[in-house]
Amino acid sequence: MTHSDQASSGPHDEGEIVLRPLRPEELPGVLEIERQSYSYPWSEGIFLDCFKSSYRLWGAALEGSLVGYAIVSYILDEAHLLNLCVHPRSRGLGVGKLLLRHLTTEANREGMNQILLEVRLSNKAASKLYRNQGFEEIGRRPRYYPTPSGQEDARVMSLLLSP
Repeated sequence: MTHSDQASSGPHDEGEIVLRPLRPEELPGVLEIERQSYSYPWSEGIFLDCFKSSYRLWGAALEGSLVGYAIVSYILDEAHLLNLCVHPRSRGLGVGKLLLRHLTTEANREGMNQILLEVRLSNKAASKLYRNQGFEEIGRRPRYYPTPSGQEDARVMSLLLSP
C-alpha cells in the first residue's frame, strides 16, 4: 500500500510508503526507531518473541528505509495492536495511518472481530489517529505505562470489524 492505497511495484519506490511483512533481520532498524520514540522501549527479546504464527508484524519503508512498524497479536477472534511506531523524522507523512489501515484490513481479512489497543493518556496524537480511524474508548487501565515520575493510565480502545 502507498499513499494512494495502491499496491507498489517494489520496496525502493522513491517517495512512496511501502507496507510489507517485517523480517527478523530488520530488528536493528526496529530497535533504533523504538529507542528514539519511547522512554521505555521494548527489548530485542520482546520483538523476537513476536515472530510467531499468532502475531502479525508489518513494516513501512520509505525510499527503501524502514520508517515504521506495527506489531499485532491474534488471540481467538481478536487482534491486539501491541506496538505501532513511526520514526520521529517520518511523522506527519501518513505512515501511522497507512500501517493502521493495513493491519485493520488484514485483521478483517483473517476473520478477526475486533482490534483492541492501549494508548497512553498523554499521547494525544496517537489517540486522535485511532479515533479518526473509527476506534472508540472502551475503558482505562490504571498505572499501565511507566513514567519517570511513576505510572500513567492507558486508554483502552476498540474497533469492531465487519464480517
